[in-house]
Amino acid sequence: MKRARPPDLSPPPSRRRRALDTEERALWETVTKQIKPLRKRKPKDAAAPPDAMETAPVPEAEKTRSLRMIETAKPAAPQPKAPPPLVALGRRERSHLARGRKEIEARLDLHGMTQARAHRVLIGFLSRASEDGLTFVLVITGKGRSGAADSERGVLRRQVPEWLGLPEFRSLVVGFEEASIGHGGAGALYVRLRRAR
Repeated sequence: MKRARPPDLSPPPSRRRRALDTEERALWETVTKQIKPLRKRKPKDAAAPPDAMETAPVPEAEKTRSLRMIETAKPAAPQPKAPPPLVALGRRERSHLARGRKEIEARLDLHGMTQARAHRVLIGFLSRASEDGLTFVLVITGKGRSGAADSERGVLRRQVPEWLGLPEFRSLVVGFEEASIGHGGAGALYVRLRRAR
């Protein structure tokens, strides 16, 4: 009968720590310089042991490279939430507006205004209407002068739909569509508003 060997009670062999390379050392130094202790330590009477990390100075190129690595590792600031997309008015809503079954709660006439003034007036009008809890408004742009060239005719008629697609307006507007002939046809828009929260 063979005797069982007694278990080995000696401690496991110590693992050697790997030495830091110059890039890791530079990174470690920049991190430790940025750290502030939570509490101030009391000074010890005994002399501090020499620093084991002290070695040859790190070249400037390596320091800047490691700093760039730290900067790129920072989390990006949260992006502001994008306004919701525009939604076309439903066929039933448009039909109800055209026949007068749904009330147009406010009207804005932009005839004769410059683009800058029309933009200011439009954003102010839609902001107030949204704050007042209105749902449907009519924005009258006009069809433009009949004698003018096509490129110059109806500047606001072309611009207002583009403005309504901008983020500053999308936070106020759910959707829009060309009005029926009874409300101005191609020279006017039904605009459905978001309610202010």
